[in-house]
Amino acid sequence: MMNEKDQQLIAGKGITEPMIEAQLKRFETGFPWLKLESAATVGNGITCLDPKQQMQCIKLWKGFQSGGASIEKFQPASGAASRMFKNLFAFINEGKKEPESDFERQFFEGITQFAFYPQLNKTCVNLYKSNVEELMASGRYADVLKALLMPEGMNYGSLPKALLRFHRAAAGTVHTPLEEHLEEGAQYAADSHRRVRIHFTVSPEHRAGFEKLIKAKVPLMEKVWGVKYDISLSEQKASTDTIAVNMDNTPYRDASGNLLFRPAGHGALLENLNERDADVVFIKNVDNVVPLRLRSVSTRYKKIIGGYLVQVQRQVKKYLETLDRGNVKSSDLKAMLRYARQTLCISGGGTDGMDDAALAAWLHDKFNRPIRVCGVVPNEGEPGGGPYLAYNADGTASPQILESAQINPDDQASVEMMKSGTHFNPVDLVCYIKDYKGIKFDLRKFVDPETGFISIKSKDGVDIKALELPGLWNGSMSDWITIFVEVPIDTFNPVKTVNDLLRKSHQ
Repeated sequence: MMNEKDQQLIAGKGITEPMIEAQLKRFETGFPWLKLESAATVGNGITCLDPKQQMQCIKLWKGFQSGGASIEKFQPASGAASRMFKNLFAFINEGKKEPESDFERQFFEGITQFAFYPQLNKTCVNLYKSNVEELMASGRYADVLKALLMPEGMNYGSLPKALLRFHRAAAGTVHTPLEEHLEEGAQYAADSHRRVRIHFTVSPEHRAGFEKLIKAKVPLMEKVWGVKYDISLSEQKASTDTIAVNMDNTPYRDASGNLLFRPAGHGALLENLNERDADVVFIKNVDNVVPLRLRSVSTRYKKIIGGYLVQVQRQVKKYLETLDRGNVKSSDLKAMLRYARQTLCISGGGTDGMDDAALAAWLHDKFNRPIRVCGVVPNEGEPGGGPYLAYNADGTASPQILESAQINPDDQASVEMMKSGTHFNPVDLVCYIKDYKGIKFDLRKFVDPETGFISIKSKDGVDIKALELPGLWNGSMSDWITIFVEVPIDTFNPVKTVNDLLRKSHQ
């Protein structure tokens, strides 16, 4: 039962009681396992473009850029970098006096190679009247880490990754991921007016930090790259928060009797994406950036998958316009069906027994959807969602990005399919979010609500359950047209831990 205080809380968030009732019911029922048809592989769900096709796609993308269409980079950037420093926090909390693990030794031995080292050195001098080398020589390793991570120092343990110093740049400067994304935008996402639109999702407490850095860096970058930036920020909507429950699925209340609501994962950002009004939107993880000297492969393949998206969208548009005119020849319908099967990799659906009118309606429904081309890379053991062909509620199977948690571990056939995957998705997407008439889709209509997650968290030492919405590039895009294109592993350079910044791709 909701008391008056509860009602005030949920009203302030824009959440209704029926929404909470639905969430509580979901804790009771859970989410169904997804049924796989197969892992997506090259020739079976994954397209591998030859050099000639790649050049054609680049040409298409350049033509699209100069044709007056609107393009935007949508950049999720609200998450804090705390997990990036998990091992270093453990060093402090465990009261260690000197590096013991391989991770700790690698960090301290390579400390001068980090782009943030000069700032860390100054911070140590300000706090302790000794520089980093002096502190390490006297065994004060924990103090070095406190200067890096804690609020009295650089506060890297609480800041978002986008605002951390990742790379050394020209003339002794350093770049944050935010700056790398600004440069990337100029390299592949400028429109015909050389305008670069970038949208960052940020957390409220860090918004001022983003605004300050953008204000400081944009004027020079506009001169260097010959572009005009149009940068916007938004915050994850409180209305997407989900209620937390005890292990018996009753609403969790803290010591003061207050309900607890938690951010519902990156799937909540679908609301933010849905408010964007561009034709084409690029999406990638904020930490998957490299310095300018190493970026040519990444920007080239952004143009390639962008061009492939344009190619598919134009073909789908032609088919939809033909279907709208009516009286379509059976031979044309068969050609459209082949395209749906071979290029879009949509199988099943019971089309064999359909007459022309029913087939035309089926094709119209399958074509009239948002489109995304996902770059996928050969699996080399890195974590990430995988590309699979999965069954939908209507009996069709189509390309989907799935996480291992969505697969029934007791279903041996599905487990084997999951293990047989040859590629994974590094969150490298380019999306067409307007229909063939130029009207923006309501992206909320293409979500599979059966693809959320329930996870176990801890609150004040008590285990609780948390509910995550269908992931932004998982179930939130389940009913989109999805196409997988192989891209090289060189396009994937994530920074999951601080020591990843010691890799060659970040030096």
